[in-house]
Amino acid sequence: MTAQIRPRKRLMSNQTKWFLIFISPWLIGFTIFYALPIIASFIFSLFDFNLVNPEEARYVGFANWQRAIFDDPQVPQAFLVTFKFALISLPVGLIFAMAVALVLNSPRLWGKNLFRTLFYMPTVFPFVAAVLIWAGVLNEQSGWINLFLKSIGLESVRWLADPSVIYFTYTLLGIWGIGNTILITLAGLQNVPTVLYEAAEIDGASYWQRMRNVTLPMISPVIFYNLVLGVIGLMQYFLQPFVMNGGSGYPEGSTRFIMIYFYMIYFYKQAFNFFNMGYGATLAWLIFLVGVVLAGALFGSARRWVYYAGE
Repeated sequence: MTAQIRPRKRLMSNQTKWFLIFISPWLIGFTIFYALPIIASFIFSLFDFNLVNPEEARYVGFANWQRAIFDDPQVPQAFLVTFKFALISLPVGLIFAMAVALVLNSPRLWGKNLFRTLFYMPTVFPFVAAVLIWAGVLNEQSGWINLFLKSIGLESVRWLADPSVIYFTYTLLGIWGIGNTILITLAGLQNVPTVLYEAAEIDGASYWQRMRNVTLPMISPVIFYNLVLGVIGLMQYFLQPFVMNGGSGYPEGSTRFIMIYFYMIYFYKQAFNFFNMGYGATLAWLIFLVGVVLAGALFGSARRWVYYAGE
């Protein structure tokens, strides 16, 4: 027995050694470019640290955190802005992706591969260039959409300047680049066993009954995955408003999203325009902590509605 155990232990030891050797470049890169900057940013958040005069840095404890959470007057407004945008963009994006995936999954659809390619194609375009093109298309005076509305006798819409319309505009931009979500949902639909549909049809279930009792439960993990990605995407929602209005919050502060856009812009200005790296690092950490809380809430609720086969 002892003779058999020793070679096995030696084999495991060799495997572990080579595993660590091959993974060491990634570990070194992660430590240098991710772990150390993350730790440094938290340390910065505890200091009044100015990039111009780093020698004058002084420890202030959690004063930056108190300022960001309790004393910044724009935070409550930005929370409300983000919540409004999320109420529109998340449901619309998930429902639209689901509807398109259902159509693409239809066995009677002609040219399915072509349509899948067309829906996915926007995701491979340079993002900044695409946003600039959309800014021209949605221009109040010369945009194609408003020119069409004028040609049929309707008034032009201030797509990028009306606070009551701006969220729908950004939602439209999000739908245009939703190809990844569509393909993921389509993959989930194709993995639903056809036996379940056949059994439901034999029992006399209608299309909507099959949708409610078969399709949605079976692809609920995919829906949950897309929901988590959508929330993470909102946390990183930066380029669209930045390219459109340079981070000014125009129109009327309606694009100052807190966890994603507003804090990203405010963090950038605090850290690199005003050189207040301590407060900027605090805002960056707040983004991270809010994301952790939201992700935890989503995973906590998943047990109630996400179905996993075998559970």
